[in-house]
Amino acid sequence: MSGRLDGERAIVTGAARGIGAAVARRLASEGADVVVADVLDDDGRAVADVIGGRFRHLDVRAADEWAAVVADAESDGPLTILVNNAGIIRYGPLEDMSPDDFRMVLDVNLVGTFLGLRAAVPAMRRAGRGAIVNLSSTCGLHGSPFLAAYTASKWGIRGLTKTAAIELARAGIRVNSVHPGAVDTAMTRGESPPGEIEAVVARNVPIGRMAAPDEVAGMVAYLVSSESAFCTGGEYAIDGGYTAGDHFILDWAADERVAP
Repeated sequence: MSGRLDGERAIVTGAARGIGAAVARRLASEGADVVVADVLDDDGRAVADVIGGRFRHLDVRAADEWAAVVADAESDGPLTILVNNAGIIRYGPLEDMSPDDFRMVLDVNLVGTFLGLRAAVPAMRRAGRGAIVNLSSTCGLHGSPFLAAYTASKWGIRGLTKTAAIELARAGIRVNSVHPGAVDTAMTRGESPPGEIEAVVARNVPIGRMAAPDEVAGMVAYLVSSESAFCTGGEYAIDGGYTAGDHFILDWAADERVAP
């Protein structure tokens, strides 16, 4: 049975784990030839082996590595899909965050996305079309305490997406951002005690649970398919209703979000 992404060639960054791995699996299941790109070589190769794709080592901060990955992806045919998913997070009050940590988050999350666009767009121009999805966050839609660098990077991705969408529309290249809320991944859970995240989510997310990575992957697959041909410059929240209302307050004493 044919898939809606048959004949498409995709690069997915940060694809060794979590959302990126789910996106790589979903795009491959719908017919795309997927390049799994990450700095985690063993995990990335394992994902590529499962989906029948190719793994390529990629530090998204390195322009030369981006050039090599795009050239490799394009060697077998036109590059038509890019999913900029790679990202890191650092927690803590902004006055305690070191400048090096702040720059590191921006370099991976925001500069890495810019370098991906810069490397992939010429290939998509040669192909005559393309679809790019940049993974932002609900932190790119509102302020988030104790996540200064992460929030700044995700707002930056949102703005970069809109600018790229305007510049590239007449070239047949669409660019959209996806804004997940709490997603059940190792990065989200970090070192939190068992049950802590679930309790916070239950109080703050109308649907009352975290998203599964596969649910985010479904949104990405739609945005890179021809079914979303008139969608560009958009921002798509997948957050269980978290950003639907403005009815949460911050309990500074408890350092957590609670309903009033």
